[in-house]
Amino acid sequence: MIEIRNASKHYDETLVVDGVSLTLPKAGVTAVIGPNGAGKSTLLSMIGRLIPMSGGQILVDGLDVLRTPSDHLARRLSILRQDNHIAARLTVRDLVAFGRYPHSKGRLTEEDRYHVERALAFLALEPLADRFLDELSGGQRQRAHVAMVLCQDTDYVLLDEPLNNLDMKHARGMMRLLRRMADELGKTVVVVLHDINFASCYADRIVAMRDGRVLHQGPPEAIITAEVMGAIYDVEMAIHEIAGDRIAIYFR
Repeated sequence: MIEIRNASKHYDETLVVDGVSLTLPKAGVTAVIGPNGAGKSTLLSMIGRLIPMSGGQILVDGLDVLRTPSDHLARRLSILRQDNHIAARLTVRDLVAFGRYPHSKGRLTEEDRYHVERALAFLALEPLADRFLDELSGGQRQRAHVAMVLCQDTDYVLLDEPLNNLDMKHARGMMRLLRRMADELGKTVVVVLHDINFASCYADRIVAMRDGRVLHQGPPEAIITAEVMGAIYDVEMAIHEIAGDRIAIYFR
């Protein structure tokens, strides 16, 4: 369980996250949605200790993220940022192996190699394992980075807009992989998304933010409504139910 207690973040006079208190239960997929500037990525980065909080407290299974040793926290929680570009010329297998650093400190054991191969197989990257990252498509590189996070073998997996720059086919494939990570591997997946329909179709719960605050949270059927979406995005939406999922139409 992730407990966020009155967490805030400001840069000089700009308040980006405004006293957020939130409990994210273990297991399943939680999608964090909201317009640009809502504080979604900042909140995720504070959970993953990529940036310091200005105030408040965040606990992961009772561990204070600010006080827990880095290598200990990295065995419980992994995070994939938006800006995950790596300049070095690495193969896919080399990149995925980086996920084992909190466990092996760079000296791979047989157990580490098992996790590398498992992550490559889970992301269907075995045919690409020895290719360099700069030889891959954008969708293939994104899968390689997710495999690196999976290889870290943490209970909690945080992903910041993993659908960026992916076409419809690869975006759907990525969401299916995240759903499988939760269902088949028992991971707790927290993902920042801009596409509310992917959130509706693949998440167990949705956290809707605006202006640095959590305005609504709950299952998709409680969040994907015309009233809630209008309050979050200032856009009039029509909500339709298709094959049991709520789909928002907002481009007219």
